[in-house]
Amino acid sequence: MAERLAADARKQALGGIPGWTEVGGRDAIAKTFVFKDFNEAFGFMTRAALVAEKMDHHPEWRNVYKTVEVVLSTHDAGGVTALDIELAKAMNAMARSTA
Repeated sequence: MAERLAADARKQALGGIPGWTEVGGRDAIAKTFVFKDFNEAFGFMTRAALVAEKMDHHPEWRNVYKTVEVVLSTHDAGGVTALDIELAKAMNAMARSTA
């Protein structure tokens, strides 16, 4: 099982993944991605789903038209772990390749 990151380690990690913020009231991180249109948003979600499945680490997310809202937290660890940071970095890279 992945180890939950201490608050200072989480803050330091967030400094390396632009746009991700801590979620108020829970041990999670979040980002809203906005794409050109629904097709780009759905393509991003498809690519992210393939990475998440390989990691066996699945996001909480919501899609409305060209906007994808993502929350990451490792439920069995009770908070943010290195898996969440790794997936957030991968999602940022995927989003840049779409833009």
